[in-house]
Amino acid sequence: MKKALIAIALLVVLGYLLTGVAQVRPGERAVVRRFGEVVAQPGPGLWIGLPYGIDRIDRVPVSFVRQVAVGYNPDADELTTAPTGQMLSGDQNLVNIAVKVDYSVGDGDAVVQYVLHKDRIEAALSRVAEAVLADWVSSHSVDDVLLTGKVALRHWLPERIQERIAPYGLGIQVLSTSVTLLSAPDEVKNDFERVMVAQAGIRTRENEARQYAANLMQQAQADENDVMQKADAYAQGRKRLAQADASAFLTRLEQYQRLRSSNPEILTSIWWSELGKLLLALKANGQVDLLDDRIGADGLDFMQLARPRKKQSD
Repeated sequence: MKKALIAIALLVVLGYLLTGVAQVRPGERAVVRRFGEVVAQPGPGLWIGLPYGIDRIDRVPVSFVRQVAVGYNPDADELTTAPTGQMLSGDQNLVNIAVKVDYSVGDGDAVVQYVLHKDRIEAALSRVAEAVLADWVSSHSVDDVLLTGKVALRHWLPERIQERIAPYGLGIQVLSTSVTLLSAPDEVKNDFERVMVAQAGIRTRENEARQYAANLMQQAQADENDVMQKADAYAQGRKRLAQADASAFLTRLEQYQRLRSSNPEILTSIWWSELGKLLLALKANGQVDLLDDRIGADGLDFMQLARPRKKQSD
């Protein structure tokens, strides 16, 4: 009997000593406090310390994402006061708003801060998030809040909450936020929805008008480019034609200067040649009639310029 009692006592002592042994799993950090003072922060692996009552070991999953809900709760029984999360916009209108804040434990000494303050972290985070929300809502009109709040707050809230919560030394890092509710109070919700639909219609018409104006501008620019290209092509064609005429004239002039010494009547010949070409062109257009019946023994005595013939009506 005595041996059995000794064995039991040894087992009890051994079990008590084993309370100082802990397995820190991957993704965890441990904080060891001895008589309330932090003495170690072991990582994953086996930790052997002093037994319970002397050492206290808190294991913290540092990669685990925690979440706290903040704001309006339609199920809360608050008949005598304004519900939590019902806030006043910059133009004195009420809106119901609720968000969820995702956070995790920070690195390094932040794990110690988290362990020391974990019992008050969610309450402090809720108050800070509500204060930041109230600041944003009160600086915007109700239309801006309802129309842009879900997108704007998702990007704006995490940084602001982290700035406000940092002085508390809670050892947490705000990761993200999501707006789970954003609406007008139930009493005026339908009216606000109709206004929002009307405003959405206005924005749609404005976008359509801007798109139409942009299309007209593009068409006008395309027409302008087309006209400029045609004008440039016409100018280049006229320039080349003028250059060809000038080159032909210079060639004729050179020929005249070369032949004048041997044929003094060359200029008269050139004049009659060009006159013949002109008369043929006028005749082709019905602008001159050559009076062949006036040709006598001495040649043509005169010519008559004729008006263009009018077409006989049926």
